[in-house]
Amino acid sequence: MTTLLPPDFADWLRLREPADAAARSAELVDVVRHRLPAHRPVVVHDLGSGTGSMARWLAPRLPGPQHWVLHERDADLRALAAAELVHVAADGSPVTVETCGSDITRLRAADLADAHLVTASALLDMLTAEEIEQIVTACAGHPTLFAISVLGRVEFSPADPLDAEFAAAFNAHQRRTASGRALLGPHAVDATVAAFRRRGVGVQVRASPWRLGPDQAALTAEWLVGWLDAAVAERPELVGAVGAYGDRRLAEAAAGRLRVVLHHADLLAG
Repeated sequence: MTTLLPPDFADWLRLREPADAAARSAELVDVVRHRLPAHRPVVVHDLGSGTGSMARWLAPRLPGPQHWVLHERDADLRALAAAELVHVAADGSPVTVETCGSDITRLRAADLADAHLVTASALLDMLTAEEIEQIVTACAGHPTLFAISVLGRVEFSPADPLDAEFAAAFNAHQRRTASGRALLGPHAVDATVAAFRRRGVGVQVRASPWRLGPDQAALTAEWLVGWLDAAVAERPELVGAVGAYGDRRLAEAAAGRLRVVLHHADLLAG
């Protein structure tokens, strides 16, 4: 998978990390705990790990010694992850971390052979159907926790007549074909669940929405700008409406009057 990350992508990952942490399903983590070996170090492979936020969130919630393998193609993100390692599990046991410059869309089962758990966060909606099949094939046989996958539903309070039009354009952009890759966007969760079930693997799905209010005004504004940019890139005819709409929404966010629920899903397979 070829990606070109914007220079401020790491800043975006840092900004969203608290919202991701608040949204992820604690219920699925409780299930994961009971599926891990009790008497040996647990090996966790994190796919598309970015700056390592999933490890920072999950490792302190799991007991026992752990070794995390962070799969991330971007060298700058790997360096940031290595600089902010998590070292202690829930019971005080040691946590070790290594980074790996893997192309996760080419993973094979052998690459995950030592895994007791596979994780990812904010990944599935950026993949194609073929890439999801490849990843699911590699993960089948291991408990797999995929968190914060976009579902294509957003709720604003107060509502605006243009909300639905921009949301539809954004969702279309998420499903665009980029560099020959037909992205699944909001359809990725259903595709992943179906891929696991075709292999006889059970899947549990839980809601993990961002709930953005006055305390997350900076994140709301950054997300909104990117959301609108993507919508207009997909439907250029919206450029005439985006200025006034965006200014209105940004002013509401700055004043603490805007609340956004951005729907995601977490899934646990195996």
